Amino acid sequence: MKLIILDRDGVINHDSDRFIKSPEEWQPIAGSLQAIGRLSQAGWRVVVASNQSGIARGLFTMETLGSIHARMRDACAEAGGRIDAIFFCPHGPHDDCACRKPRPGMLHDIAQRFDVPLAGVPLVGDSLRDLQAGAACGCAPWLVLTGKGRATLEAAGGPGGLPSGAQVCDDLSAVVDRLLGDA
Repeated sequence: MKLIILDRDGVINHDSDRFIKSPEEWQPIAGSLQAIGRLSQAGWRVVVASNQSGIARGLFTMETLGSIHARMRDACAEAGGRIDAIFFCPHGPHDDCACRKPRPGMLHDIAQRFDVPLAGVPLVGDSLRDLQAGAACGCAPWLVLTGKGRATLEAAGGPGGLPSGAQVCDDLSAVVDRLLGDA
């Protein structure tokens, strides 16, 4: 099975410092849904792993998050793609949970659910904590420069400051080009 793990905000959809609090605020990044469609059509299983501390902060409910995710799944389906599962951490940054990235708990849950080792599985994120969580599980980390990606790369002082083996691409579409050999 070919599996890929994607962060949500800043990778699939535009991010907001004020959080994505409603389905209407969820707006895809140009080309991201088509990239997921290409992965799905090539036989990849696409899983989303996302910190969603807006729940702990009282900014939106689990029901609203479900509606946001339904919009995302529907938009992916319209582009010929499929999201096989969505994992999220509802905790705040100070809750000391095992599932909030950069901790790898959510990724361990994905490995268990899909019964696959994560060694070499591509993990695409726009923040250092995404890449750190992936690296802790042996995933192949990919940084996209959408969302907070440019700031992440700058703060790391360039690719050498990212977890070992991290690759950098402009966006999810460029990552998929490379994974599918289209680049």
